[in-house]
Amino acid sequence: MTLKRLKIYLAVIGPGLITSMIDNDAAGVTTFSVAGARYGYGLLWTIIPITVSLVVVQEMVARLGVVTGKGLADLIRENYGVKAACLMMVGLFIANLGTTVADFAGFAASMEVLGLTKYVMVPTGAFAIWLIVTRGTYSSVEKILLLACLMYVGYVISAVLAQPEWGSVFKATLFPPKETLRKITNPLDAQYVMLSIAIIGTTITPWMQFYLQSSIVEKGVKTENFAMSKLEIFVGSIVTDLISFFMVVTCGAVLFPKGIVINEASEAALALKPLAGHYASAIYALSLGSASLLGAIIVPIATAYYICEALGWETGINKRYSQAPQFVWIYSITIFLAAFFVILPHAPLVFLMVLSSFVNGLLLPFVLVYAVTLINKKTLMGEYINPRGYNIITWITIVLIILLTIAMLIAMVV
Repeated sequence: MTLKRLKIYLAVIGPGLITSMIDNDAAGVTTFSVAGARYGYGLLWTIIPITVSLVVVQEMVARLGVVTGKGLADLIRENYGVKAACLMMVGLFIANLGTTVADFAGFAASMEVLGLTKYVMVPTGAFAIWLIVTRGTYSSVEKILLLACLMYVGYVISAVLAQPEWGSVFKATLFPPKETLRKITNPLDAQYVMLSIAIIGTTITPWMQFYLQSSIVEKGVKTENFAMSKLEIFVGSIVTDLISFFMVVTCGAVLFPKGIVINEASEAALALKPLAGHYASAIYALSLGSASLLGAIIVPIATAYYICEALGWETGINKRYSQAPQFVWIYSITIFLAAFFVILPHAPLVFLMVLSSFVNGLLLPFVLVYAVTLINKKTLMGEYINPRGYNIITWITIVLIILLTIAMLIAMVV
């Protein structure tokens, strides 16, 4: 890579990497930790196909933003009407509020593992990230997020400290275990089906598509530099799923052989302590806390982006309160309401998290359908419409998500 190309890459880097990495927020860490603890390496085979889908979907929405110069909610409103945009807006607000609650709950749990009370740490964390976004610029917020993404290395270190049998790990990653089909078809193992769905749902989420496209637009990436953005999206998608891979490996190597069943990522951090050592436990907890706070920054930003775009209001981190008051208010309400729920005694946190996952699962096919139909409009995209292969992968992903969501609903009823 020449010095000129390196400068261009450094100028456009940010949206793709941040969106992908912070996809592993508290909900993601919990999903992959539970998967490893309950089924060992039995779900590692899902990582590669999901990564392919993630790369295609992220590249697609980024291209939409670069070519049109508009956010996804803007394009939905302009091409499908205000009603469609507002219905999407209501659903996404509910889903994202639940996701932000989950992120603050993950931060609270990680702090308690480290011996710190949530009643101090959650309000402090909420105020700190509110200050960073409302008083900062897009560039300063992006630099902080990129730097904080380095904390994800902790999951790699934890996996190494867990001392797994790497031969078995790579075999399970490349070839689905023989018992996979039995687990999928056996009604007694609905948990396996639901975890498979959760892995897809936590890797490709509705908020990601809105945040990535809007941040690409706010950063001002041009079509002539889009090749560098594509490279960033490719690298970010692979790295974030590698982090997910190491989460599964850590819990699959340490907790699964001992039959330790967990329901939250913080339980994984606690369980690792006597089995893999204090350092593995502390690193896992610190990484969970960092991931949770990063999610609590990004998801409310995505919420403010798409609500303002859907209603035609001014939006953007670079804009001050006097320029975009609705953006600041929506971001602030999401942050502090979620933090309030987490420290409120007897708050229905589990209900909010389940509702969030359910609404995300219902919305994702609609979001992807909007994105794939928009990007195939020649009047909108010109020569940048989707290649045939991208359309095939995207529609397969959409159909698979719909089928798995139906399977999840059946599994919940049965």
